[in-house]
Amino acid sequence: MIELLLVDDETYVTESLARTIPWEVLGVREVYQAASATEALEILERQSIDIIVTDISMPGMNGLQLIEAATARWPNLRCILLTGYSDFGYAKKAIQLQAIDYILKPVSEEEFMLSVSTAIESLKDEWEAHDKYHQLLYTRKGDFSVLRGKLMHDLLLGKQMSERALAQKLGAYEIGFEPGAEAVLLLIQLGRHYLTMDPSSISLMEYAIGNIAEELFHSHFRVWFCKAPHDCLVLLVEPNDETRRELVLTGNHEAKRHEWLQEAITRFQGAVSNYLKGEISLTVTEWFIFPDGMTAAYRSGLGSMVLASPVDSGSVVFLKDRYSPEPLAFKPLDSLYRPPTLIHLLESKQWEAVRSKLEDVFRDMEHTSFSREHLYEVFLSITSAFMYIAHKSGQFMHQIDELVLDPLLAQDLSSSSGRLQGWAFELLDRLQAELSESDQYTKSYIIKQVHALVGSPSGHELSVKTIADQVYLHPVYLSKIYKAETGEALGDYIIRMRMERALYLLKHTNKKVYEITTELGYQNPQYFSKMFKKHYGMTPNEFREG
Repeated sequence: MIELLLVDDETYVTESLARTIPWEVLGVREVYQAASATEALEILERQSIDIIVTDISMPGMNGLQLIEAATARWPNLRCILLTGYSDFGYAKKAIQLQAIDYILKPVSEEEFMLSVSTAIESLKDEWEAHDKYHQLLYTRKGDFSVLRGKLMHDLLLGKQMSERALAQKLGAYEIGFEPGAEAVLLLIQLGRHYLTMDPSSISLMEYAIGNIAEELFHSHFRVWFCKAPHDCLVLLVEPNDETRRELVLTGNHEAKRHEWLQEAITRFQGAVSNYLKGEISLTVTEWFIFPDGMTAAYRSGLGSMVLASPVDSGSVVFLKDRYSPEPLAFKPLDSLYRPPTLIHLLESKQWEAVRSKLEDVFRDMEHTSFSREHLYEVFLSITSAFMYIAHKSGQFMHQIDELVLDPLLAQDLSSSSGRLQGWAFELLDRLQAELSESDQYTKSYIIKQVHALVGSPSGHELSVKTIADQVYLHPVYLSKIYKAETGEALGDYIIRMRMERALYLLKHTNKKVYEITTELGYQNPQYFSKMFKKHYGMTPNEFREG
């Protein structure tokens, strides 16, 4: 929203403009007032002013001098000049200073609003151009990231390519790694803190982790970071040129290299914990020749990760220290197979008992040592039981959950007990809703769905068409059903719910009318006021003042 500053030594002018102009309609959030150029500059220092409207003739620093000083410091400021004199010299100077407009007093409200609107449009055009420029830069960087990630995946999965082709891609994608040099892979797993986040937030966290790695390893190493093909992050690390020269001079090459790597990893984990408030675990492969030994090192690291507990956050495992691993002792998941089985409970539609059994399984896992393989076992058992009961009921499981056959789903869910648990209960709810003997196909159920949608936090954004899409009916047919069942047109019901929400916001919050207008999905405050008056017999402002 726009912030505007009115400047005039005759304070009644600024007070009149501040009071009479419908700023909310123009899109102006805050209006500040100053009685002198000096006071105006002080306000400009404190506030993010977008537009300044100033009188020319003022004692001390005049309006022309003010906008000259202001635009020198804030070049994106839009300036409008007011004057009681039609003087060509003033107009010429205003043009030189690139003022948006030059308005003669007494100020016409219509002319003033048009001038402010022009300034606002000018600002919006500039902001849009600025956003487009940065979007182009971001897109280029994003394209590089995708290409680098694709090349990394090819190398990790063992895709063969000639030395010349690899060198060309490394150069084209600005990757400073040298074929034939020694390198090491760091496989990174996110801790519990990240597992409750939505995919978009996790992507931001992964991006931040990559930036932190590049910053903290660069003193001794060059790094190449991306998301691995198998639900972890991967950091390829290679000593930089200066580090190689230092390692040649040192007496113990491997020990010094390991020391520097360990120091960088410690700083890396500490920075991630400090800035992102979450732990990460790392599996560090043995050193290999890039790129020939990369696939074998990656597979070795993955094998170690599968055997490790997925909740073991904050650990660092060096594979060179695991030549003779002790056999890991795991208990079987007895609660998963103890009678009554999932299939038996599902066949008898004991939904709460199914939920209770799953809760027991995940509760037991919290108190015992388990691996990714155990999580995969639970995933397969639940999926098999759900598919069995769905098929027995004459339905395909993908009709209930279209992602259930996604080959990447098991990989994702077997990385986290919490994620698997959330998926299991969500799928159980869908299965119950689909198979229970309910009134889901009756008209009354459709009305309940409509009321639930309109009454949801995002209900003000809905229309008859969008609601019809969500209940899988044609808009005309849905409107006909709703009218027949309730006696009220669906469009009228949607408006009534919006108006009731508006009434609540006006009564119980300090939000301005234009803010409520936007929140309820209306584009024009005047249209919203018209609808409100039609519904309640008074405008929003009259209601609030009454």
